Amino acid sequence: MAHPLESLVLRHTHRLVSPDGPAGEGAGAARQFDAALTSVGFKLSTELLERLSGLSESVVLDTARQTLSTVSEMVGAHVRHNTYFIDFPANVPDTEDFWARCVAEALADDDSRENVLTQLTRGALNLLSLPTYGRYQHTYEEMLAAQDELIASAGDRVTVLHLGRDLDHELTDLYLSLAGSTTPLGEDDLRDLGTLAEWCVLGPQPETIPVRENRAVVNEARLTVGEDLLLDTVTDVLRLACALSGGDVTLQEPTRFRTLPRPLRRALLAGLDAVIAANPAKLADVNRHREPFKRLGERLHPHEYPRWPHAADVFAVARGEKQARSFDSLLEEHLNAYDVLGAVELLKSAPGKLFRALDLLLRTAADQRERDAVVDAAVRVAPDVSGRVVLSVREHLHNRARETGEPRIFVNRRGRAWVTPDARRPVPAADRDRLITALDTEIRRRLPAPDRLLIDPEILDVALPLTGRATTAGLGVLPRGSTSAVDGKRLRFFVYWKQTEERTDYDLSALLLRADYSTDGWLSYTNLTAVGGKHSGDITEAPDGATEFIELSLDRVRGTFIVPQVNIFAGERFEEVEESFFGFMLREPEQKGRPFEPRTVRMKSDLRGAGRVALPLVFQRGEDKQWRAKWLHLYLTGTPSANRVEENQVSVSKLVRALVERDQLTVRHLLDLMPVAPANVTRCTGAWTPPPDPVTYIGLEPLEGLHPDSHIITLKNLRDLIPD
Repeated sequence: MAHPLESLVLRHTHRLVSPDGPAGEGAGAARQFDAALTSVGFKLSTELLERLSGLSESVVLDTARQTLSTVSEMVGAHVRHNTYFIDFPANVPDTEDFWARCVAEALADDDSRENVLTQLTRGALNLLSLPTYGRYQHTYEEMLAAQDELIASAGDRVTVLHLGRDLDHELTDLYLSLAGSTTPLGEDDLRDLGTLAEWCVLGPQPETIPVRENRAVVNEARLTVGEDLLLDTVTDVLRLACALSGGDVTLQEPTRFRTLPRPLRRALLAGLDAVIAANPAKLADVNRHREPFKRLGERLHPHEYPRWPHAADVFAVARGEKQARSFDSLLEEHLNAYDVLGAVELLKSAPGKLFRALDLLLRTAADQRERDAVVDAAVRVAPDVSGRVVLSVREHLHNRARETGEPRIFVNRRGRAWVTPDARRPVPAADRDRLITALDTEIRRRLPAPDRLLIDPEILDVALPLTGRATTAGLGVLPRGSTSAVDGKRLRFFVYWKQTEERTDYDLSALLLRADYSTDGWLSYTNLTAVGGKHSGDITEAPDGATEFIELSLDRVRGTFIVPQVNIFAGERFEEVEESFFGFMLREPEQKGRPFEPRTVRMKSDLRGAGRVALPLVFQRGEDKQWRAKWLHLYLTGTPSANRVEENQVSVSKLVRALVERDQLTVRHLLDLMPVAPANVTRCTGAWTPPPDPVTYIGLEPLEGLHPDSHIITLKNLRDLIPD
């Protein structure tokens, strides 16, 4: 049997762990496996097909079962996608006609007639009281029988699965990549890192673990096997305590600390004591998280361990019994006195904080002498700032060139977004340009200089993943702010959800905006046929799972923007349902096919954000008349119930405008800075033969035929492109 961790490797790398087993005549089974994969939009690489063909049939079939299960879940084909209207997108009725039909059927039903008549006499009608509204009126099998078969198209998605190494090597490589990431991981990747750490904690380790959330997850595994902990600050210990209690290692959500066994309590107290003994000034870090430290102290009982007095000091500071002046309070003192030069001098000892305060310092500076001091200090400390922060500030400064008063968007770690007018004073153009030039120079210094660089042009407009929280788990998902081409005449998107306990009603809608972001129309359960599109029908409960679809003929859409959204009308939040995900498909008119065809799915992403209105992406028609997707991964707070596209169109429009008009740093920007001769750069377009020597390849998906020693960067490890 295949190891359960092989599916984790497949999800992250699109590689199959090298199948192991007796040799045999597996060619026929391997071809059948490849054909089955094609039906869900995947295929075996030539190398992998050859490897499977030389194994026994039983090994191939075992590999096929687990692989098909994993890739089906990746694309959303592991569940049944039914539609309310059995032959959607054909024969979708007008909304009023459909409602009238439901009322007529209710009046013809002895059980519902009296209730419906009573409501009608009162002048209002609850659609949910109609027996045929909001619930499937046919089985999944009946829906399939009413649909034509999909006609294959050259434009259908094909994701190639490649041959990997043995399980230990694949797990170690993936662990080193995730643990050593220079950017924070998303929730799913962080959870997978925890699983990998348990397996790999005694093996090779990354040289550094720069992201502290990653360090907490790794420390939890190290603690379990008795390895030394990786601790630099008291906050590292706090994050580890959160991990041990099943809480949030990012410290964004409060953790309810568990009662820990004595060995774990001793390990945490010893860690705190060692950190403060090595550098007493780090007591000041307690002030940032006083409440969590107070609650942790109640669980650790530091008074029972007098041999660790420095640990006791940590909790004394948290309780206010001991003073420890924080760095931030010293900085605030300078800023409140408009002492920019003093603030700069202080911040030189904290380069990352200096970079994050650059905009404020330049706006606070009284004259050019002070602004020069700010810029000079930033240039001087730039080599000591993480690459992620350098790139973030570079992107920020570029967007500061926009006029004051333009919308400013804020997005928290959980995707919650809001917009406000930008009331800040502008940063002087000369100082901004000096900083941008200096930051590009610093970035160029850190980038590698490959002998031969191969580039997939489709990755050039992908936004740099400066945080893993700017994306979600799924297939074909790009970081927030990325753009990608939309090739196809029919756009169909979908939402699937399955409730956990209470009745849950999600509503898929589409808001259409004009070029000035004003509303042109919408599609929803209240508007089933409009603006060149059709809605598959309202489903109001999902005990066994439910799906809603919207299809648009792109050549009939009048507006400039199509904004899909998922509204929670009633029931469980995105984080409470058993499962929920969004995706979109592209088809040509002649393809026909079922409502959900896995090989036409271009993107499928989990819905797990905080908020009751999800905005996964926006489709925009450019001046060249071509449609492109821009990735949002945003959530609106919404209302506790009855969220509808009609009610949130203004706030959605503001969010879309703020993100669409913001320029993101993309892969193109880094490649333009990369110190490699133009003659050694090749764009992989059309018919193309891989070179025989090792290369650096950067693209959406791995290429077949590359030398095994090539350095390959794809969407799955794009974070590796961010310099240290």
